[in-house]
Amino acid sequence: MRPADAAVQPFDGAEAARLVAAIAREGDRQAFARLFAFYAPRLRTFLIRQGFSASDCDDLIQDTMLAVWRKAERFDAEAGAVSTWIFTICRNLGIDRRRRLARRLVEAEPVSDIDPSPSAEGEIITREEETRVRRALDHLPAEQAEVITLSFFSQSPQTEIARALGIPLGTVKSRVRLAMNRLRHLLDEPS
Repeated sequence: MRPADAAVQPFDGAEAARLVAAIAREGDRQAFARLFAFYAPRLRTFLIRQGFSASDCDDLIQDTMLAVWRKAERFDAEAGAVSTWIFTICRNLGIDRRRRLARRLVEAEPVSDIDPSPSAEGEIITREEETRVRRALDHLPAEQAEVITLSFFSQSPQTEIARALGIPLGTVKSRVRLAMNRLRHLLDEPS
């Protein structure tokens, strides 16, 4: 094994917590380098799945790990795992970036008198996409298809869905998450 490979070897939660503690206590650059080498590729995958560009991913990873360096003494192992803490920082920074970008777009968007009604071509594409989604719903387990239909096609809030189906809200959320992952996979497959 090469020395560079040792830096990215996986480690357990206790080891990650020790590395963060070393950063907090001593400003340990080697501990930080190990955390960075391990989490940077995982954060990149996470951010790409969130739809960020490569340059945004680089910026967000740098910002995340800088926050880890600066806030290491605030990490509380009793409150959760290092991975959860790091991914939460990254997610929050990503949300902030999207909000700033959206704000800039709204501010820069000129007011126009263009007719906002969809074109015939746009309506056809929308109908085709809806048909693909409805077909994909047929491949989901019935309970997942039901919550997706209620949530997205009927636009019911998840609390109402839980009440209507007589199941816990957490179950609704789990079914939506599982169904969305399965739908994403089904819709990515070639037709």
